[in-house]
Amino acid sequence: MKQNKILISACLLGENVKYDGGHNDIRADSFIQKLLMENLLVSICPEVEGGLETPRIPVELIDNKAINQEGEDKTSFFEFGAQKALELCKQHDIKYAILKFRSPSCGSDIIYDGTFTHTFTSGDGITAKLLKENGIKVYSEKNLEELKKILIN
Repeated sequence: MKQNKILISACLLGENVKYDGGHNDIRADSFIQKLLMENLLVSICPEVEGGLETPRIPVELIDNKAINQEGEDKTSFFEFGAQKALELCKQHDIKYAILKFRSPSCGSDIIYDGTFTHTFTSGDGITAKLLKENGIKVYSEKNLEELKKILIN
């Protein structure tokens, strides 16, 4: 396996940073276990790094703005966290990221549609978009096999 570090959403490593105070732990996945054993994962929660607390009111993207369920604009927090994620990628020469599926920050290709009805739409979260714009390939816990093929070959 190539020895490049990989950025990963902190919630995927069992950290309680989700909006509801929970996590989306995928450490049982054998590929993730291998990356952890080789110390190749760099963890971040862009929302928490951007200054949001846990737990927090759910946020979805509406017209490219991060708006919480009470109508408050949290875009600046999301953008600040995205910048911190990009800085980590530059610091560690990261070319790949594993980010949380559907998240308004980390979602790649599919995100919640802004209606707070658990409906999805095409699009990228704020962090995923910034990373992609800077040449970092973004994957989610749903398409780890694609990344595994790239790294193992």
